[in-house]
Amino acid sequence: MPSFLEITPDKLNRIIGTLSAPTIIDVRNDEDFSADPRLVPGSIRRDYRKVTEWADELSGPFVVLCQKGQKLGHGAAAHLRALGKHAEVLEGGFEAWRASDAALIPQDKLPFRDSRGRTVWVTRSRPKIDRIACPWLIRRFVDPSAIFLFVPAAEVAAVADRFNATPFDIEGVAWSHRQELCTFDVMVEEFGLRAAPMLRLATIVRGADTAKPELAPEVSGLLAASLGLSRMFNDDLEQLEAGMTLYDAFYRWCRDATDETHNWPNPRKG
Repeated sequence: MPSFLEITPDKLNRIIGTLSAPTIIDVRNDEDFSADPRLVPGSIRRDYRKVTEWADELSGPFVVLCQKGQKLGHGAAAHLRALGKHAEVLEGGFEAWRASDAALIPQDKLPFRDSRGRTVWVTRSRPKIDRIACPWLIRRFVDPSAIFLFVPAAEVAAVADRFNATPFDIEGVAWSHRQELCTFDVMVEEFGLRAAPMLRLATIVRGADTAKPELAPEVSGLLAASLGLSRMFNDDLEQLEAGMTLYDAFYRWCRDATDETHNWPNPRKG
């Protein structure tokens, strides 16, 4: 049983991707990381020896993980608590997370990070479905601090080149449609996020993005909500922020509420 200073892999896995998710710090040493260069979804790597330098750059609460949940994790978490932060250690560390068969993000799939450690992405302006769904996936499961640039379609390639940004959902780039799959499908696959709830959501997104309402009953609802949001906002970033809530709701339905129904009025007892 974990102490009050620890969190189990199962509990952490339940809150990753939700609004309650903590800032997850991977403090494995270089040797351990090189042996398995994958990351717990949403986590960022930091040097445990520099904890007092990066502590104030990040907001908590924190979950710290090292290889086995021992000295490096507990030492870094204790430092964070001494600095007034709320910090727990992943019980059993990276090895316990890996043994639980939870998702892991391959490091080599992550794009270039800027000087502040953020991935930077660029796509076409006036998003509707894929270009909102993909940023939601990235911020909730890959890089919570990711930056998204929305520019005219003709300028995506040049902006990507000049600003070291990763283009997505545009023809001729790696992060885009592949055969019948939309960009969201591709990201789910490439980032190793193929849990059943995410695959259910990916089907709904694909149906809405590729005009295939027969893929799932929820497709029409997502399409309607997405088009409504696109009419409500002139600012693409404001639309993205509103869309984050939309996809939070769809994801939680896919994960927790697919068997629930709602009837009104409820029958009276007796």
